[in-house]
Amino acid sequence: MFHLILRRLAVSLVVLWLVTLLVFVATLLLPGDPARAILGQQATPERIAALRAQLNLDAPVWERYLDWLGDVLTGDLGTSAATQESVNALLGDRIAASLVLLVSAAVLATILGLALGTWSALRRGRGADHAVSGISLVIAALPEFVIGVALVVLFATTVFPVLPSVTLAPPGEPVWSEPAQLVLPVLTLTLVVTPYIARMMRATMSEVLDSGYVEMARLKGLPERIVLTRHALPHAIGPVAQVIALQLAWLAGGVVVVEFLFRYPGIGQALIDAVDHRDVEVVQAITLLVAAVYIVVNLIADIVGILVNPKLRTEVSS
Repeated sequence: MFHLILRRLAVSLVVLWLVTLLVFVATLLLPGDPARAILGQQATPERIAALRAQLNLDAPVWERYLDWLGDVLTGDLGTSAATQESVNALLGDRIAASLVLLVSAAVLATILGLALGTWSALRRGRGADHAVSGISLVIAALPEFVIGVALVVLFATTVFPVLPSVTLAPPGEPVWSEPAQLVLPVLTLTLVVTPYIARMMRATMSEVLDSGYVEMARLKGLPERIVLTRHALPHAIGPVAQVIALQLAWLAGGVVVVEFLFRYPGIGQALIDAVDHRDVEVVQAITLLVAAVYIVVNLIADIVGILVNPKLRTEVSS
């Protein structure tokens, strides 16, 4: 098990290094001159040349990449060209705000998805099963901004105006100081992710419930609760863990649209502002953070899938 984790970790580190290359090259391909984008069209050639020298834009590409990678490895994400502020300080509060949003949505979506999928599998072919499958399919077909706008109309503006439609926390104040403003963004992300988890859990649980070992457990007279928790769930949760990981990793990127929609002060809004101002250091830092979250979540999912699946655990031990 330890060697398997080391191998997965080594592969993840290689992938993360490749991501740093892609992120750096992608920022180079952005149209226009970063110095001119920062200073504006009225800037003199002397000011543009001075800023290019300050940002080290005249150095060879490989040298700029190595300098940037070395700073990243030491925890220094650089300096924002637009605000002249440390990227670490600029993103500190925003990362915390996004984590609140992501963790809340991830916990709710995982619990709801597993519960709905299991409940639907236990009622296969009944009206409740068809209702859950139909509703989840409709929600899964909707983009996140459509779900967000629908929730704003329903709970913030037209039908039941009981929640704020945008973030109201003053600058410098944590977003969790006003819990009501978190409801709609968290609910949007939860509704986007839950259908995929529920449908996968329903399919996997249905297959497990028809397996021989579950039937044998029932023939032994074990209570249905024991059959479900000790024999069905451990075998069903392994494949579902991969789907959960993909959906939770999607949250790290999908949060950009939701944060922009609700004017939420997280990394998504910071990324949009950085792209508008050609703030390359901030774009690189946020993109790398999102990629790192994606890789780490998938690594954890692989490990969890082995730990909770008796068959895989036995193969690894042997």
